[in-house]
Amino acid sequence: MTAEVYFVDGARTPFGRAGEMGMYWGTRADDLAVKAIVGLLERNPNLPKDAIDDVAIAATTQQGDQGLTLGRTAAILAGLPTSVPGFAIDRMCAGGMTSVTTTAASIGFGAYDVALAGGVEHMGRHPMGLDADPNPRFLTEKIVAQDALFMGNTAERLHDRFPSLTKERSDFYGMRSQQKVEAAYQAGKIQPDLVPVATQSATGWGLATEDEGRRPGTTMEALATLKTPFRPHGNVTAGNSSPLTDGATMSLIASGEAVEKYGLTPKMRLVNFAFAGVEPEVMGLGPVPSTEKALKKAGLTIEDIGLFELNEAFSVQVLSFLDHFGIDDDDPRVNLWGGAIAIGHPLAASGPRLMMQLARQFAEHPEVRYGLTAMCVGLGQGGSVIWENPNWNGR
Repeated sequence: MTAEVYFVDGARTPFGRAGEMGMYWGTRADDLAVKAIVGLLERNPNLPKDAIDDVAIAATTQQGDQGLTLGRTAAILAGLPTSVPGFAIDRMCAGGMTSVTTTAASIGFGAYDVALAGGVEHMGRHPMGLDADPNPRFLTEKIVAQDALFMGNTAERLHDRFPSLTKERSDFYGMRSQQKVEAAYQAGKIQPDLVPVATQSATGWGLATEDEGRRPGTTMEALATLKTPFRPHGNVTAGNSSPLTDGATMSLIASGEAVEKYGLTPKMRLVNFAFAGVEPEVMGLGPVPSTEKALKKAGLTIEDIGLFELNEAFSVQVLSFLDHFGIDDDDPRVNLWGGAIAIGHPLAASGPRLMMQLARQFAEHPEVRYGLTAMCVGLGQGGSVIWENPNWNGR
């Protein structure tokens, strides 16, 4: 039994800089998730709240205010009926993406009609790997190299493996991401999916309405002077990497039958998805096999993809993907409005952000039939989701 599955809508909090100077330092992680749920449902008043079959919320570091079965606790706090269940999920950076694909698969199977799927990461309160206890066998039995557990080091290894991936290319890609995000902001492309969040700090109350980490004035000259924290004379810097970020995302996933029943307007149709594993030491290569796998399952080729939303964990990770598929660094189909280097990458929350941006671009580009959202995942994985544009005009 299979049903058509649609991405109906998505909303997110503005993303904040992690740490004591960030706008969400005094805000709970679960409250960020609640704001995303409330904002999304307010935009879709036709949907009865008791029609939601499940709430899946991902977090990479599931502890404190980011633990306690987030999907259930956030659903209750957001005012959903107690009849609506929920669960938490973890696939590190692809947590939110997996929330979407897991609930979508349940809809495709016929078990669900409507689901909420998203992610949250408060990296200020819960740094990646905090209190984690990796099994000592990883290192004693040489299952992985020591630096496989540190994402910045895995990015340096991509530079080692592919000499054509120079620091200059990475820096230029990072600068262009900042410029593209700023242009998208100036054109009002990003703001429609942002849910304002009240913030509290030592100086009083505030209101978060925009992503906090943007640096639109970035220049190649400034990038060339940045430290390489993962290796002396390395290639990976703060300027060609995503910053540590706090934020939450939420998406509304529904069957074709539910779309019709509740008068919803879908923004994308799910075509297929795939996850794949690679050596943990070069985790940034993960989206290559996951994309090949998803394309094969969908009966498509990379040439069929008209828009790409690739998570910019590091410039070099995106560039390795582009080189593999023979795509130019500044191809206009790729991250049209910039990406995580400027916006931020709150780990498990990032997947649905990619989907929101692709959905907006689909609306502006009816000549494009298929789009791809893809990301690398810590410990050597990749995730890829192929979407079809319901606005496609057949040209």
